[in-house]
Amino acid sequence: MKAFRKKFGFISNLMATFANSPSVLNGYLALDTAWESSSLSATDRQIILLTASVENRCLYGTAAHATVLKAMKLDVAVIKAIRCRKSLPDERLDALVALTRELVKERGFVAESVKERFFKARYNEATMMEVLIGVALKTMSNYLDHLNPISIDPVFRAEANESISN
Repeated sequence: MKAFRKKFGFISNLMATFANSPSVLNGYLALDTAWESSSLSATDRQIILLTASVENRCLYGTAAHATVLKAMKLDVAVIKAIRCRKSLPDERLDALVALTRELVKERGFVAESVKERFFKARYNEATMMEVLIGVALKTMSNYLDHLNPISIDPVFRAEANESISN
């Protein structure tokens, strides 16, 4: 928790909830450490986390990752397209989002056409497998929020309100 506070400046309500079970918290943090060392850029990782949260209908995750992406200066139109399940203008990011959406919606089964589009966008098989880490992280945190709704932190509230209005 000290490392999380140092990295983000606060302990989120999500992390505080995870802390109720040290084994779950430690597993989540270990997976997050692996995620941080993947070949995906920080922006790509956040896009995957936002997409999975949207597909899992998790208000907390959607608000948190939209907030982070806005802070990273990602075009607001891209964030809105992900939230509204629309195509993205950038073909490479659209292929990444399409793969993530399908992984979540189809429980890991992905159509060959979606994979081909992903590879055509200059991603490789190792990267495709790394997307699974992000989906696993969001499955854990989104489902935790579904089981035990987590109060949205003040820093994420503006995006929670945006999520409700879309």
